[in-house]
Amino acid sequence: MAVSSLPVLSSLSASANISDVTSFSLNSPLSNICSKPSAHPSSSIIVCSYKSGNHTVTERKKKLLEQYGLDPNEFLSEPSTNRRREMRKTGKGKQIFPEDPKPQRQTHKLLQVLGGSARRMKLLSPKGLDVRPMMEVVKGAAFDILQAAGGCPASLRPGRWLDLYSGTGSVGIEAMSRGCSEVHFVEMDPWVVSDVLRPNLESTGFFDVSVIHTIRVENFIERADQLIGTERPFDYISVTPPYTQVDYGVLMGQLSKSALVGEDTFIVVEYPLRTDMLESCGCLTKITDRRFGRTHLAIYGPKWAEKKKKEKKLN
Repeated sequence: MAVSSLPVLSSLSASANISDVTSFSLNSPLSNICSKPSAHPSSSIIVCSYKSGNHTVTERKKKLLEQYGLDPNEFLSEPSTNRRREMRKTGKGKQIFPEDPKPQRQTHKLLQVLGGSARRMKLLSPKGLDVRPMMEVVKGAAFDILQAAGGCPASLRPGRWLDLYSGTGSVGIEAMSRGCSEVHFVEMDPWVVSDVLRPNLESTGFFDVSVIHTIRVENFIERADQLIGTERPFDYISVTPPYTQVDYGVLMGQLSKSALVGEDTFIVVEYPLRTDMLESCGCLTKITDRRFGRTHLAIYGPKWAEKKKKEKKLN
């Protein structure tokens, strides 16, 4: 049934020649009438709201709608209170748009081990910026400094390494490649652990001498006594957190008071520009602080390492 382009009347109270329409429009909340050009002057489309008013008016509405071949139940029925409540709970009647599926996380091999027994072996890392591995130039400089401070430029002093915010595990793997006997990795993202860190440990052959802790770093430090038992403090600790998600002052203060740090521990900290790092961390002193573009590298160590550094400069 075609509808004309004539103006839409606001109610049935507009002038009409049909007596039923005139009497029906009284006190009835009909919304619109659209006139249709036709040879029969009584052909019209009636659109009304579901509010029915009294019983007499409702019957007239039904008869008029039936006269025009329309289903009265479709226009006059009002959902019950219980039905409306059910629709609100279930969300029926609302347009629901399907959620876009989250893109699958992927990996690529851009990192490599720089020195030691696993030198030049490729490592997996996640595509994107959700995990930010230590830059190779920073990692290489950190291990050169540690080896020189330990009195053995060719390799690290044997010991245990704690890799906080380990991500890909590239720092801890580098440590084992250069002589560390055991590494504890702390990473809270289960996907990174299962699809990146563990495959890297297996491919380099260091999985059997590694311990993975899938937990927040702050919780690991608080529960260190429970998680590592009666083990002595670590010989090396690397701290490479997401720059914007940590307070370095709070983190380093928490770490310096924990049982993880001993008098002979070295701590490697990667931090961004405009971050103030203290000159000491508990019983340890800052032995170097270098800048690599927008990244800074601070290393804290025992006092004897600082003395060796000064003696080397004098010679």
